[in-house]
Amino acid sequence: MNIIIKIQQSFIEFLQKTFAIDQQLAGKCTFLLNVDPLKQQFGDLSSNAAMVLAKILEKNPRELAQQIKTEFTHPFVEKVEIAGPGFINAYLTHEAFVQLAQELFAQKENFFKPDKLKSKKYILEFVSANPTGPLHLGHGRNAILGDVLGNVLRFLGYDVIKEFYVNDAGMQIKKLGDSLKVRIQQELGHNVILQEDGYQGLYLIDLAKECIKEYGNEVEKNPNSFFQGYAKDHLQRQIKDTLESYGIIFDEWFSEKDLHTDGSINHAIEFLKKRNHLYEKDGALWFASSKFGDDKDRVIRKKDGQWTYAAADIAYLLNKVARGGQHLIMVLGHDHHSYATRLQNLKKALELEHVPLDIILYQLVKIKEGEKQLQMSKRAGRQINLHDIIKKIGPDVARFFYLHRKPEAQLEFDLELALKHTNENPVYYVQYAYVRTKSILEKAEQEKLLHDITTADLQDISKQEQLLVKKIASLKSLLKTISTNLQTHLLSYYLIELADIFHNYYAHNRVIDLENIRKSRARLGLILILRNTFGLALELLGISKPEKM
Repeated sequence: MNIIIKIQQSFIEFLQKTFAIDQQLAGKCTFLLNVDPLKQQFGDLSSNAAMVLAKILEKNPRELAQQIKTEFTHPFVEKVEIAGPGFINAYLTHEAFVQLAQELFAQKENFFKPDKLKSKKYILEFVSANPTGPLHLGHGRNAILGDVLGNVLRFLGYDVIKEFYVNDAGMQIKKLGDSLKVRIQQELGHNVILQEDGYQGLYLIDLAKECIKEYGNEVEKNPNSFFQGYAKDHLQRQIKDTLESYGIIFDEWFSEKDLHTDGSINHAIEFLKKRNHLYEKDGALWFASSKFGDDKDRVIRKKDGQWTYAAADIAYLLNKVARGGQHLIMVLGHDHHSYATRLQNLKKALELEHVPLDIILYQLVKIKEGEKQLQMSKRAGRQINLHDIIKKIGPDVARFFYLHRKPEAQLEFDLELALKHTNENPVYYVQYAYVRTKSILEKAEQEKLLHDITTADLQDISKQEQLLVKKIASLKSLLKTISTNLQTHLLSYYLIELADIFHNYYAHNRVIDLENIRKSRARLGLILILRNTFGLALELLGISKPEKM
């Protein structure tokens, strides 16, 4: 438990004892690190406690703030001041910053991990694109949101399964196989036309040529199931290769088809039947989903006996829990809003309300080419493939650009900016900060008096370093916040802010000064902490740590 947490806990305990409030109410009273460079005049820790408690205690917030200022004391708090309607600003002692810096230095990445953690298994499903074509530009956003969230949760100590749900059953696979067969027949000289609702992309022409080369001209005589399997397997392999080039490795590729063949759907149907949630109408089997908040009931088995997507969804939810999933997360496009609501209602019917299900809905991506917005359509064959984007700008830039907006905000991919190798490009800006720390440390290695920096060297923490120390330490609470609100873009924001503070510090402070070895060693200790923090954040984002730039 670091010094900041100890001060925060001491403050909460003071509020509980002084005002006779319970822990839940006291927990609503913040006491947060002030890491805004433009607001350092408002202290090191700020609290809204007086305003939170004013309504409950029926007192004036300024009077409450004055009481807190007078009565709250802590060995590491130098003074307390009141601002505005009742904000409480605390200023830390020099010794507090020394201890905080020493804790960061000694504990390294362990500093940012929870002091206590309840074991939990997450099943995190993302991308899950139909294996009917290459991944397009929009899939890149889904992928990075899920991957970075998984990285953060794992770092914090949770058991995380990154899962891709393969939609390999249903009409879209049949249509894919039919489309491939037509392309093969066309390559063999037959006068056949691809149906208007078939998959029009040029990728199927390339796949048809490959199939003919592999199996010869007689390949067209194979049954339709052959073309379905061939197309699905090859396109899924392409999807996997693209994701790996993007730095994303899935733990599980879950086949929807398995739910149809291993009895999972039948088991789920029996579960709902026993609870009277199913009924037959017009020759079809219906799920009474409106009982659980859906806008209408859903068909789960058609008149022809075919299962719908809803049937697979029911079985898949049960399957995740059966595999030990204690917290389920899905990443979906904003156009799946009604589907997300349906899943929450479905969870009630399956009596899984004890298992949290969080669904991250993100806005789709537009790409800017000059002033023109390109329109995309997989079926019509008009799309920008994720593979091409990664190849053109590199995985580091792609990952950072996709993550540099909150999920619910529209994302415009600026290709011109992405191709710039300057500080205008936020990826290079933060990578340069990491490289700069390494360069400083390499230069220090040339001086014997600056070797073997230890925690004891961190006694000389001046005002200039205090903001950096606070910003570094704040990563701990940020990662905890991301684990609960699932807003992974906050990590990219943090990195840019940390780089801003560091670059400004470096521009105004001489780190290596052979005329002041004591101060130089203290600052080198801080640079070591910075290097470790930049490195950790880059790793969580899945972005490389270059040696030179």
